[in-house]
Amino acid sequence: MALPSIFNFEPDYFNDLAVKYHEEYSLAQPFQHVVIDNFLPEFVLDNILDEFPKPGSINWGKFDNAAEKKLASKHEAQMGDMTRLLLYQFNSSVFINFLEVLTGIDGIIPDPHFEGGGLHQIERGGYLKLHVDFNRHSKLKLDRRLNLLLYLNKNWQSEYGGCLELWDKNMSQCEKKILPIFNRCVIFNTNDFSYHGHPDPLNCPEGQTRKSLALYYYSNGRPSEEISDTHSTIFQGRPGEKLKLPQESRMTVKTALKQLMPPILVDFAKKISK
Repeated sequence: MALPSIFNFEPDYFNDLAVKYHEEYSLAQPFQHVVIDNFLPEFVLDNILDEFPKPGSINWGKFDNAAEKKLASKHEAQMGDMTRLLLYQFNSSVFINFLEVLTGIDGIIPDPHFEGGGLHQIERGGYLKLHVDFNRHSKLKLDRRLNLLLYLNKNWQSEYGGCLELWDKNMSQCEKKILPIFNRCVIFNTNDFSYHGHPDPLNCPEGQTRKSLALYYYSNGRPSEEISDTHSTIFQGRPGEKLKLPQESRMTVKTALKQLMPPILVDFAKKISK
């Protein structure tokens, strides 16, 4: 099968982009992040959108509970050729160098297995409650450090909902809402304090969906103030919102206490426990 013209990640473009947004990334609140529009040439994502699987066309991983109602696929065999080529480039040396300059994190390691990532799709009525992400790769045993979300939603209207919400570490208020429009890329640090999600059910027209590519990046070790027990995704209700969550998504006591303690006390507690 003849493929459309191939787009290669150019080092100069991504290096310039990283330098341009490094300070904004470092100073962003409620946690380090950046939103970059028109991230890739439009024809590249047009190709991805053309081959993006519809809800019933592949064996999607289906999540349907109080915390999340979504579809996901990490399996390369279920992706189109252009999608696979693009995801491979997101794991390339060129792109890893971009992430390191942008974020200031050295030794970033990509995930060839796309664990938890790949293709994401939310249908009308779907949601993803606020959460912090799993913090260790189950196969590679590495620390999860960064999320990248690239949205594929043309003509997305604000009344459809689906904004990515970024909340403060105390889960007291939403600090930022990001509309998931076409060719918008969001990159952010992930730790025990980076609460995010789109907690309200989508209100898009029937048959339209919220589509994205998701990639996660790791390192071998992380800053001491970010270290906690290995945990899966931890969901959290908004103030006054009670969620009936599965046991594995509840925060451990140790992690909960660490979130409430200043870093100096966390370090002290580690020293006396040795």
